[in-house]
Amino acid sequence: MKPKSGKLLVEDSTVDSDDTVAFIEVVPSANGSKTAPAPANREARRHNRDIGLGADVVEALSIGDRVVKYLVRQRMVSDNVVRDAHEDWKSAGEIEPLWRVLAKQKSVDQETVFGAVARIYGFRKAEIGEGRPESDFVERIIHSFDEEQRVRFGELALLPIEYKIEPEKGILRLVFATPDPTSPETLRFIHDMNLDQFEVTYAPYRDLSTFLDDLFPKRNEYLDRLASDTDADATDIGLSYAEEGTQLVDEDALDAEINRSALINLFEACLVEAVRQGASDIHVLPNPRRQTEFRFRIDGALRIWHTHAKTSPEAMLAVVKDRCGNIDRFEREAAQDGFIQRDVDGSLIRYRVSVLPVANANRTIRAESIVIRVLDDRKVFTDLSQIGLLPGALERYKKAIAKPHGMIIMTGPTGSGKSTTLVAALQEVAKPELNVITVEDPVEYVIPAIRQIKLGPRLHMEQALRAILRHDPDIVMVGEMRDRETAELAIKLANTGHLTFSTLHTNDAPSAVSRLYKMGIEPFLLAYAINIVVAQRLLRKLCPECKEVDDDPDTMLMSELGFSDEEVQNTTFYKAGSRNRCKSCNGMGYKGRRAISEALYVTKAIRQLIVSAGETVDEDAIRDTAISEGMLTLMASAREVAKMGETSVEEIIRVTTQDD
Repeated sequence: MKPKSGKLLVEDSTVDSDDTVAFIEVVPSANGSKTAPAPANREARRHNRDIGLGADVVEALSIGDRVVKYLVRQRMVSDNVVRDAHEDWKSAGEIEPLWRVLAKQKSVDQETVFGAVARIYGFRKAEIGEGRPESDFVERIIHSFDEEQRVRFGELALLPIEYKIEPEKGILRLVFATPDPTSPETLRFIHDMNLDQFEVTYAPYRDLSTFLDDLFPKRNEYLDRLASDTDADATDIGLSYAEEGTQLVDEDALDAEINRSALINLFEACLVEAVRQGASDIHVLPNPRRQTEFRFRIDGALRIWHTHAKTSPEAMLAVVKDRCGNIDRFEREAAQDGFIQRDVDGSLIRYRVSVLPVANANRTIRAESIVIRVLDDRKVFTDLSQIGLLPGALERYKKAIAKPHGMIIMTGPTGSGKSTTLVAALQEVAKPELNVITVEDPVEYVIPAIRQIKLGPRLHMEQALRAILRHDPDIVMVGEMRDRETAELAIKLANTGHLTFSTLHTNDAPSAVSRLYKMGIEPFLLAYAINIVVAQRLLRKLCPECKEVDDDPDTMLMSELGFSDEEVQNTTFYKAGSRNRCKSCNGMGYKGRRAISEALYVTKAIRQLIVSAGETVDEDAIRDTAISEGMLTLMASAREVAKMGETSVEEIIRVTTQDD
């Protein structure tokens, strides 16, 4: 509906402010009067005056920006990031506020900065969630504007969320929520609406994302092209057989088929959708019915995204290989590794591709399995507190990485978030005055100001580590200690004044010490090298929109999992929701993951147990001592998360039962 001239109208002008308004039409004001955003309240103004210099970096750079001062004082951003932002701000001519430049830094959480801005300048935080605001109300207000204005609402992430009525004056004040309430573009857009009165409030983008996704769905141009493709069917490519087990592909027919734009559009659409749906991996493989399956791994679970039956699997696989760098489409007998880069929604996304020849129940298919890892730098955590470690484990981890030397070991199976935690830790300890070097195979996430060494055919782990010893490092990350040589060099780095990070594949923290001992590392070297061993797993979090109270928990099962009778009686447990149409989680019942951990901090008592090891390391004694000193096991950590209402008992069983 297009706005008309006149005052703001409601269906019944006599309603009280507490009554429900069935429909509100937003229209320009006749007299053009407006109300500016709510001014800072007395508490906010007093808070602004009280903000002092929180760190040396503020004084060193003569920073006068109140927001940056607050962020530094509260340790919400590192001094290094502030220095980088200050340099960029100076280079750009100091045109915009320093805090805006800070928010654009790759390693800074924008919502942290915008939240501080709202607090400093007195913007009220919008009440989002728990049924507020009503989605139909937001939709009605948005659709009362013309198409061009609706587009701007989406671009600015601006939503009308509530109204306030003054019946005696016939005035309705519209309340907006936005992640950036001080944006000149946003305020100018609202100003141009010629509303009687309005208020701008702050809301983190994550709180508004559900409304924005519903009201302004992102278009996938490749899916649009597929929908308009009239060449829906294609003939299967000709195959001939020289002998049993040998399959010859008609390459000319294959070329003709893969050049069809529909196949290219399907694959490109897959890359875009994987990023938007938050997939960590894309699986492309043929099934016995001569169809090609596309699966996304989301929150650790594989889901079918699309099954393609219109063309042969060989053609679809050839298209995927053809669109990758460093992969030979005509090689079908060997494993291959490649890469892809694409711009998705304004961000550069990297994809790591692995191709393997596989057997198939249908012998007429020359089958290959393709797995594509989605590397989205926007998902990289820059703060350990964002990972979800419980307070005790987080405190021990920060204490361990604050030491000038020693080893930090992360353990757990593939996909347990070890690399993510290490990257967050590295960014926390990295400083301009320190030389930080990583040795990885491959380098997944590029970390600013850190030298990352990529291993290859001509540079192996052992060679790289020996070279690092002559490269004057302060902090080193070793991708994985896979053998004795690598472990010895990593331990040597830790014992010669270097802070060293590395990973192992073990089930729990005490067994990491035992594994290194069995590799041949002397007990006294282990005892004095290791600062902490952290075993980590990822638990899926219950969808906050559809999770349900578990009214009848299995008391026997709860007891086996370690819950006390008192905890079972006094705790509200939740389970995955049964709403198949939940928009938030797509009916899966879970959305997002968080880390649980077993943080074994090496104290004097534990060090003595390691030094006194005989033929074997007494893992049980180490575990019991650590627990007595406050360590939570993986199972105990999972129980705490369940008691917080963030996960289900079923998820605890899936992730941790095998470990205790």
